[in-house]
Amino acid sequence: MKAWASALDPSSASGIRFLADPTAEFTRALDLAFDGGAVFGGARSKRYALVIEDGKVSQVHVEPDNTGVDVSTAEKVLKDW
Repeated sequence: MKAWASALDPSSASGIRFLADPTAEFTRALDLAFDGGAVFGGARSKRYALVIEDGKVSQVHVEPDNTGVDVSTAEKVLKDW
């Protein structure tokens, strides 16, 4: 996550927090985990984007096939925001 944050927001000006979920605890709490054992070796996160406003989730964009790139793209999320 650190390398991704450094590449995308090197000056930390965006206010975006880049967070990892190595044990999938957060993912499971959101009910966004799926069994990726056959390919990835264990529980994996569905692809999703959350919009957080004033510390609360205001929008959830979850890919219907778990891993595609359609509803969770930045362009689609920002369009709906």
